[in-house]
Amino acid sequence: MDGDTQRNRPHTARVYDYFLGGKDNYEVDRVAAAEILKWWPHIRTAARANRRFMHRSTRFLAESGIRQFLDIGAGIPTEPNLHQIAQQTAPDSRVVYVDNDPLVLAYARALMTGAEQGALEYIEGDVTEPAAILRALDRTGVFDMAEPVGVSMLAVLHFVEDGLDEILATLMGAMASGSYLVICAITTDFAPDQVKNAQEVYRVRKLPARSRTRAEITGWFAGLDLVEPGIVPPHRWRNAVTPALASYDAKVSCFCGVARKP
Repeated sequence: MDGDTQRNRPHTARVYDYFLGGKDNYEVDRVAAAEILKWWPHIRTAARANRRFMHRSTRFLAESGIRQFLDIGAGIPTEPNLHQIAQQTAPDSRVVYVDNDPLVLAYARALMTGAEQGALEYIEGDVTEPAAILRALDRTGVFDMAEPVGVSMLAVLHFVEDGLDEILATLMGAMASGSYLVICAITTDFAPDQVKNAQEVYRVRKLPARSRTRAEITGWFAGLDLVEPGIVPPHRWRNAVTPALASYDAKVSCFCGVARKP
């Protein structure tokens, strides 16, 4: 994608960066974000809840012995990044980021540095092409694929309209026993009109978007062992839920889960 195209068409990673309060986005992304906010005024809350879930789930994986992390749909770097969380717990952690926006990769290479004991790499890839991601991952030489990998797919699968079962089967089929799958995705279960109208903003801009139910998201973990507390909103995953947090369900409108490959 050339520079003019980048500036004339919104990108999901840059819109998400805007919701997180970042500066690495264009006017076209901010216009799309403003339209989404009309329908889903609490989407910034959802973005922050997803980010905090990334922190807790990454720390859980590192404490569980995972030393290889694959982050697909990494997005614009926002500190603390996944590799920083992992390497705080295990400095020898090796992290590979994947995204399909050249701007994301340019910022990642410019801004990210990892612990000396570990490794950090970035590859261009699209979640809808899992075999290509695996080939690119193999070329990096960063991972030992005979060892477990933590595969994180956070706030990306709701931008895939079809073929998710095959995508996940391809990715997790290539991972060793003991690997983990970490997912957070938008749901229609709590506030369907809010989510569907926000989703339409993406679609009219020719960006794929499809939210799922809890049952559909649960199905993505078929054949894996779900970690307690199972499929829950991200602010409820291994987090002390106060009455205030309980009221976040409709604001966040996401489900998340972590599961281990037997």
